[in-house]
Amino acid sequence: MRLGYDVRVLLLGLLAGLPAVAGVLYLLILWPGPSLIRLAGGGAAVLLWIGFARLIRNEVIRPLQILSNLLSAFRGGDFSSRARPPEGDDPLSVAFREVNALEEVLREHRIGAREAGAFLQRVLEEIELAVFGFDEKGRLTLVNRAGAKMLGRPEVRLLRSSAEELGLTEALEGRAPRTLELPRISGTGVVGGGRWELRRTVVRQEGRPVTLVVLTDLSRALREEERQAWKRLIRVFGHEINSSLTPVKSIAGSLLGLIQKDPRPPSLDEDLARGLRVIETRAESLSRFMEAYARLARLPLPDPRPVDVETLVRRVVALEDRVSVRVRPGPAMQVEADQDQLEQLLIHLVQNGAEAARDRDGGLEITWEVVDGRLHLLVEDEGHGLPDGGNLFVPFFTTKEGGSGIGLALGREIAETHGGTLGLENREDGMGARARLELPLAAAQADRR
Repeated sequence: MRLGYDVRVLLLGLLAGLPAVAGVLYLLILWPGPSLIRLAGGGAAVLLWIGFARLIRNEVIRPLQILSNLLSAFRGGDFSSRARPPEGDDPLSVAFREVNALEEVLREHRIGAREAGAFLQRVLEEIELAVFGFDEKGRLTLVNRAGAKMLGRPEVRLLRSSAEELGLTEALEGRAPRTLELPRISGTGVVGGGRWELRRTVVRQEGRPVTLVVLTDLSRALREEERQAWKRLIRVFGHEINSSLTPVKSIAGSLLGLIQKDPRPPSLDEDLARGLRVIETRAESLSRFMEAYARLARLPLPDPRPVDVETLVRRVVALEDRVSVRVRPGPAMQVEADQDQLEQLLIHLVQNGAEAARDRDGGLEITWEVVDGRLHLLVEDEGHGLPDGGNLFVPFFTTKEGGSGIGLALGREIAETHGGTLGLENREDGMGARARLELPLAAAQADRR
């Protein structure tokens, strides 16, 4: 049987004094004095021996008991107790001081953790994002005020409910981030649907995984965007239609006045022909405007397939013969894209670059590279640079005579439906502008990288 630590200390103390006590007893036995005195002396030696051994035990065990009591209090969250260290720099004094320092650190950490927890709780309650936490069994362990409002029930009635009971099973499945439709619920039941942006991640709480689901209500933002889009559309249509109708109205009034004159002027036929030609020109301009808008609005969803970048670039370059177009090949790669739409986008970028470069008898260079696992295709011209970078992607805004103003807007729409971006910037050397098309690589290509 293994002896306890305090028993072992006592036994070691007894063993340490055993030789001396044995020697004293041996001398008392050999001493030729009275037996009573020898017996009393032997008893006193034994008692002193045991007493000092117990004193050694107490000196060793008592400080350890104090330290264990303090550590037990710390473990229970009680930081009100402190040790009174002995004076000096001996190991026991150092141990007591270190325990006191540990108490201060733990108390500060607990205060910081409480403040951080309270701050996080306040943030969760104030934000308009619906936040949910689900355990491994799919049961709700965390919900904020926005989440409870979304589900139409108080927080205490939601906790421990399953995702299926809450109608959030879809939020725990599939890819994230994404947009999904979820019902809106009030105290009287479902009151309609809404569009939500889903973000999901896994965190650990007390050593256990928790699936954190964050839902952003897109309905209000979409309604505001829709309202702004209608305003812009009405403004553009109003401007274009008024630009066409104002001269038509003026010319029609003038022609009507000529017809009503008596006698009719000799140049009536010539004036009628000239006025009708102006009306025809304005009608054709308005028709082109409407066709351009319909083209922008009818962009179909892409049918993405692996497309070889170099092959596509060289096919587009072959269509441009107005300026010199140089191809600086990048790495061999493929992108996931609708080939027809991507080709249309590149043709427009090359045409824009060629028109800008031709004004300065310059050329055009196309290259591509991989940045952070995505394709960056660059079309650099040697023109005058960008005249107005803030409006270039606004539909129907154009700086070219006879331009429709939808090319770059359509190009950006194509890039974004492919999960990419399209940007324009002036070159650092001041020798023209650069169009930067960013697209995701094909799945197999991305896996290899």
